[in-house]
Amino acid sequence: MITVHLDDLSSDESQALVAEHLSGMGANSPPGHIHALALDELKAAHVSFWTARSEGVLCGCGALKQLGDAAGEIKSMRTRAGFVKRGVAQSVLDVIVATAQERGYTSLFLETGTGEAFEPAHRLYLRNGFAFCGPFADYRPTDFNVFMHRALR
Repeated sequence: MITVHLDDLSSDESQALVAEHLSGMGANSPPGHIHALALDELKAAHVSFWTARSEGVLCGCGALKQLGDAAGEIKSMRTRAGFVKRGVAQSVLDVIVATAQERGYTSLFLETGTGEAFEPAHRLYLRNGFAFCGPFADYRPTDFNVFMHRALR
């Protein structure tokens, strides 16, 4: 069973997971194309951060960044290697979508990379009603990134 809870990022364990996420993005993204939020950005008032646990073991995370009054952006989705394909990302995404709906958002967006390392994320989002779209917020399109959107109402 996977449990997902809001996390204030005060523990060394949660901070290490964010560092792992940033390292993974760096390993699979060209320089200048990493849009992952750093620890201090994840602690901002307009960002909510969750961690997932399986039998008490930290196994993943995700965040929701507010984009105005009616939209949010999914950030920092990460599943630890030993927990891939065990429902971690789906559990975190379910909480993010439910929170966005509770807040009255009408849209959820995300930006992610391209290539083999990002294909599982694309499949997850497509399965959950997201569709590819153009850039949003301050993002600029490149050969490396893609954008996705899901209407919530």
